[in-house]
Amino acid sequence: MAQTQVQDVSGPDGLRGTVDFSAARADAGRVTVQFETGESVMVPVDLLQHRPDGSLWLPIRRDEIENIRASRRLRAGEEAVVPVVEESLRLTKRQHETGSVVVHVTPHERVEFVDVPLAEERVDVQRVEVNRFVKAPPPVRQEGNVTIVPVMEEVLVVEKRLMVREELRITRRREVRHEPQRVTLRHEEARVLRSVDKPH
Repeated sequence: MAQTQVQDVSGPDGLRGTVDFSAARADAGRVTVQFETGESVMVPVDLLQHRPDGSLWLPIRRDEIENIRASRRLRAGEEAVVPVVEESLRLTKRQHETGSVVVHVTPHERVEFVDVPLAEERVDVQRVEVNRFVKAPPPVRQEGNVTIVPVMEEVLVVEKRLMVREELRITRRREVRHEPQRVTLRHEEARVLRSVDKPH
């Protein structure tokens, strides 16, 4: 790996530490992991797994490190090389002929009579004159087992209507005028004359 910085390393059982890639050994691509407890372990670079947060994950349990220290009698600050062993399984399949059989097929024919019910429907169409004006096309309707389909036709309708063409508005006006005329009027006057009575 061409990294030149120190990265955090964590592992199972709460193991935490750092790895300095600038101090990586050139032989076999190994790096030294320095734990917070003081011990260090040399592991292959390919064993470290990158995590999304930028840190590294070391899949080595605490008891495995303790076993290595006990077997090597390592003190704090000493390095130990952890061998990484991985088992893999490879499966293969082969075809093996165990035997063969010969099959003879003899065809036979037989005649059977079957009664198959066949349904047939017939439609009777009856035309009924209606001759009725409607405002909108009526829908298809069902009356029992009879389906009624209206047949529409546009017809020209001529009709007469009264229309007021104009109005005559008559206004009466009364005027008074003076016309001088000479009129002869007659009148009669009656005078009553009494006779004077003579003394007796």
